[in-house]
Amino acid sequence: MEQTNYPHIDLSAWTQVGEGGNGKTYENPSRPGVILKVNNARLSTLEAVKHEYDVSKAVESLGLPVPAMHEMVRVGDVYASISELVPNKKSLSRICHDEPERIEEMARLLCQKGKELFATPCHTDFFPSRKEQVLSAIDRAGFVSKKNRRMIRAFAESVPENSHCVHGDFQPGNILLSGEQTYWIDLDRFAHGDPLFDIGHLFQICQVYSSMKQVQGIFHMTQAQLHRFWDAFAREYTGQEDHAAFDHLCGKFACMDIILRTHFVKPTFAEKIFFGIFVRKLVKTYFSDES
Repeated sequence: MEQTNYPHIDLSAWTQVGEGGNGKTYENPSRPGVILKVNNARLSTLEAVKHEYDVSKAVESLGLPVPAMHEMVRVGDVYASISELVPNKKSLSRICHDEPERIEEMARLLCQKGKELFATPCHTDFFPSRKEQVLSAIDRAGFVSKKNRRMIRAFAESVPENSHCVHGDFQPGNILLSGEQTYWIDLDRFAHGDPLFDIGHLFQICQVYSSMKQVQGIFHMTQAQLHRFWDAFAREYTGQEDHAAFDHLCGKFACMDIILRTHFVKPTFAEKIFFGIFVRKLVKTYFSDES
């Protein structure tokens, strides 16, 4: 692919307006109606940004609400994208921070929009199988013991294939609210598969990682608020006040989600140690009935 076809952007003309786990966003008064997204170093390669661009276009073609993707650009030595600026938008996680009394409302909204997403048939010839990605990642997860890998793989193989959509980073920071309209963002890990792959990711954030200050900063919520969010989401999703059995199942998917991360970004040595510690903890807690 020719690497000189993309226009260069002078970042000094843009003002940072947001920051998430994967990068930063900028606006420019001379270019109203658009937003510039510059990913972190490992996600700002030509391949990664082109993938995100193509995926956004493909998700839009499914009829799902996403900000329109306009073009790819260069920012210094890295690649970035310019997309539609959603007016007066706030992520659900930011709303939870600014109006904590609405945490349960936002959790129910994520559940409602999630169910719509999970009911949408996916382009299986374009979007990958999440189950296949997980199985591949488990096989390569050298930071997990062979015994635990066998146990986790056996569970992954038991998950039925599903041709409907999953987001890949399903959490309240990746859905925007503008008036009555919602928009999905950060779509680079979009796939088809069982909804619990997505819900396990949310469980991981709200329950497994919720004590970490970095995670609290990314999602603008305290540990107690993240727990409240999960409780409201799980009650809405299951229709039951007691969702302990659902939580236990989601813990298994959260364990696979940690391993799945290595499918998208090559982990550092320190990250492998970190992932290994959490996988052992989750196996001990949620796979004890299968050992």
